[in-house]
Amino acid sequence: MPVFSPRALDSVTRLIARRMGSDEAEAAEVADHLVRANLAGHDSHGVGMLPRYVELFHDGLLVPNQTPVIVSDTGAVLVIDARRGCGQHMANDAVRRAIARARDIGACVLALRNASHIGRIGTYAELAADAGCAFTAFVNVADHHDIQATWQAAEPRLGTNPFCAAVPGPDGEPVLLDMATTTIAAGKARVAYNKGVPVADGCLIDAEGAPTNDPTGFIRDHTGALRAFGAHKGSGLAVMCEIMAAAVAGGQGAFAPPKGGILNSMLATVIDLSKLGDPAAITGDVGAVTAYVKSARPAPGYDDVLVPGEPERRHAVERAERGIEVDGTTWRDIRAAAESLGISAAEFDQAAAG
Repeated sequence: MPVFSPRALDSVTRLIARRMGSDEAEAAEVADHLVRANLAGHDSHGVGMLPRYVELFHDGLLVPNQTPVIVSDTGAVLVIDARRGCGQHMANDAVRRAIARARDIGACVLALRNASHIGRIGTYAELAADAGCAFTAFVNVADHHDIQATWQAAEPRLGTNPFCAAVPGPDGEPVLLDMATTTIAAGKARVAYNKGVPVADGCLIDAEGAPTNDPTGFIRDHTGALRAFGAHKGSGLAVMCEIMAAAVAGGQGAFAPPKGGILNSMLATVIDLSKLGDPAAITGDVGAVTAYVKSARPAPGYDDVLVPGEPERRHAVERAERGIEVDGTTWRDIRAAAESLGISAAEFDQAAAG
């Protein structure tokens, strides 16, 4: 597969975002977010999303340079409607507001409604952790055909509905759990389809509800579904993410008639650790927990025991040095998306040269 430097992918993403109408600041946010997702090993949420973003833009379902609406501000509770604004910008802005509020009064409950795809939720958790805050988020995914089959279901009713939690750790490295409530993210099925490889056992069902390893029907024909992880436990968390982000936070739910877009809503809590006690003592205890977990003897086939956030950091170090692989199908799709925006081959190649 072709290998690109982070700088090259950042340049291509900025070019495409600007041509969709984003100003320089918003284009930079989109590019930073997508490339960081690739660096962290989450290609499902990286630059491979660009063709879909361009489709949404052409269909009027992603609005560059949108101004969010403050629906309600009651001190500890902040409600923001993103109105299909560019998800990375909308979520960054909302979480920064929540961090500022938490620093002022101790904690903030943030309800972000109806943002276009906000991407990897862990990026916003990292933002909060870097500011000395603990972060949790229930997120739903709506406005397109259902893709997650819950426990005991033979057909889908939900999106991938991520859950995320993070807390600052020792040496500035957060402990960060960021996961879809499906066995794999939808984008990972897309990556497998583009590479022509199967997905792992237990990830997908076909149109009849039978297990399958072939992502073709799911990606190409929109049949079948992703399965919830952990049987009834992951399924239950997926349902609660839908309830918290749609019913409680007030975003669009999976039950609403879809327009073919990608809308994320999020109910997040941001807590300033300094209001709970000595931040150094708290992060020290976080380190004690992780050290104790990691002190266990590795299971056969593993070199060490990892805690949440470590795999992403290891990927980031490796990919920063070796570059980021982008499969040929995805790269052709990105080029085609750029062309649909009037970007010439020369412009694209110059950007891709980094």
